[in-house]
Amino acid sequence: MTIHSYLTFNGNCREAMNFYKDCLGGELTFQTIGETPLADKMPEKMKGYILHASLTNGNFNLMGSDMVPQEGLIKGNSVSLSLMCSSEDEINSCFKKLCYGGQPTHPLEVTFWGATLGGLTDRYGHHWLLHYDKNLKN
Repeated sequence: MTIHSYLTFNGNCREAMNFYKDCLGGELTFQTIGETPLADKMPEKMKGYILHASLTNGNFNLMGSDMVPQEGLIKGNSVSLSLMCSSEDEINSCFKKLCYGGQPTHPLEVTFWGATLGGLTDRYGHHWLLHYDKNLKN
């Protein structure tokens, strides 16, 4: 069993997913509303919105969409994306890139259990926890 993160955006999914690709690498695909049978039921301005995006790189898959629920997009602090890094260089690079335009909430530091851990809120309002443990084989 695996779990993947699915992010919801308010019309800026393409921009955000391209940002994440720049930060994390991988292969990015998009499907717009205009490319689906939903296109006939949607206003013209929504046809360029992203129905589904997928960023894959090795063992991770980050997905997203512009399909906001009827009650609107509500951001909170109850969910974080946990990025398990495979090296000190990788955690430092990803942390720096994801912080661009965002806000670090916890600087990268070595924890009492020996792993490097840090947290941030990116420029799209999503919370990230970055973790690297040199004693674990990823």
